[in-house]
Amino acid sequence: MDELVTPPVDAVPDLPSDGEALDAYSRIVTSVAERLAPSVANLRVRRRGRRREAVGGGSAVVLSGDGFMLTCAHVVGADDARGRAAFTDGTDPAFEVVGRDPLTDLALIRADAPALVPAELGDAGRLRVGQLVVAIGNPHGLGGTVTAGVVSALGRSLPARSGRAQRSIPDVIQTDAALNPGNSGGALADSRGRVVGINTALAGVGLGLAVPINATTHQIVSELMRTGRVRRAFVGIAGGDRPLPPGVRAELGRETGVEVIGVEPDGPAAAAGVRPEDLIVSIDGRPVERMDDLLRAMSGEAVGVPLQVGVIRAGRRIELELIPGELVG
Repeated sequence: MDELVTPPVDAVPDLPSDGEALDAYSRIVTSVAERLAPSVANLRVRRRGRRREAVGGGSAVVLSGDGFMLTCAHVVGADDARGRAAFTDGTDPAFEVVGRDPLTDLALIRADAPALVPAELGDAGRLRVGQLVVAIGNPHGLGGTVTAGVVSALGRSLPARSGRAQRSIPDVIQTDAALNPGNSGGALADSRGRVVGINTALAGVGLGLAVPINATTHQIVSELMRTGRVRRAFVGIAGGDRPLPPGVRAELGRETGVEVIGVEPDGPAAAAGVRPEDLIVSIDGRPVERMDDLLRAMSGEAVGVPLQVGVIRAGRRIELELIPGELVG
């Protein structure tokens, strides 16, 4: 057995002590909390039920100084919900719902306050697994809560429903930063205090999920601000990610496509000739590697527009023309 060799002192990296590392961690969390606390509100929500008024609550993040705030659709619960938004400085303005999108669990509200402190938005696409994140909510209007952890997974999907319409929210962030009751709608921030997600759900003990802040989210917020709703296309299939056959993989230079598991009988995909066991690999020349790629292509602009869908069927590639319909909840 070889002898263990102790490296010379000058070869050992100058690592911080446990105390120094803890202090650095604490400074980051403290600075993020101080920066974002004025931009996260506690929501007290009132909405009309069939027999009586329902009362709920959660958190919200300020987007602009003139009162626009982002929260979860399930927090406000209804398009006609109203309530009050309590901030750490003691202000308590009334708010109303501008628009909701249950299929991404996002809602835009506007508080009757002229000088709110907007949060800086980041880009969830830059996150990495293992990166430090801080969850900030204001569940009971008592000064807010702060928890910290790391990004434990990226690219998760979260099922969502609106009436009869069903969809998966793509690119959800999974974190082990504990989410306290009432934190839904609050901020998930990176170490520089930029909001990279809106906390939406608990995925289990010690696991939280957040809707990402990315280009898609910005588009949703813009649509809610303009029209109060988000228009989406649909094709009428059930599918899942699947590895491509070796020959197709070599030809396309990609590893996966979307396998069609089921086809809605009267949907756009059925009318286009899509069949179960087809592998969808492209839409209008854009690669489709995951179900999320297909969902992203189903924006409101795609409704009624003929699309060329590349399909692998029995080892052969064919092109089908598909005209998406509008997804109605």
